[in-house]
Amino acid sequence: MAYMNQEMKATIKAELDKVLKGTGIKYSLGVRHNSTLVLNISHGPVDFIGNYNETVVPNDGYRNANSTDPRLANKNYLDVNPYHYRNHFSGEVKELLIKVFAALNLQNYDNSQPEYDHFDKGYYVDLNVGKWDKPYILTAK
Repeated sequence: MAYMNQEMKATIKAELDKVLKGTGIKYSLGVRHNSTLVLNISHGPVDFIGNYNETVVPNDGYRNANSTDPRLANKNYLDVNPYHYRNHFSGEVKELLIKVFAALNLQNYDNSQPEYDHFDKGYYVDLNVGKWDKPYILTAK
């Protein structure tokens, strides 16, 4: 059964501080329902949303700035999929997210067997870039 507490969060936060040191990224780390570790990135010089939109929807010559493609992320916030982020981002943003997710999953395990409807995880991880009510602020480097 998934479980996360404040002591585990503190250990993970120390590792996350090492990963994000010098990047200019401001974030908060929280625990939701004692089962999920939640990282909220509020602002920084890394264009997560722009990189996502460029990587997920390839520029095929038909897309423009006013595209309504449902795969495009909202311009204000983005919920990063913890299972597919390697396919949804590219370049330096992808490399940074690989390090961030490694830190977030520092004490995690996954012995799940979905084919038998058996789910056994240490805890769940959510990563949000901005929020629905507080947009991500892209700052200068």
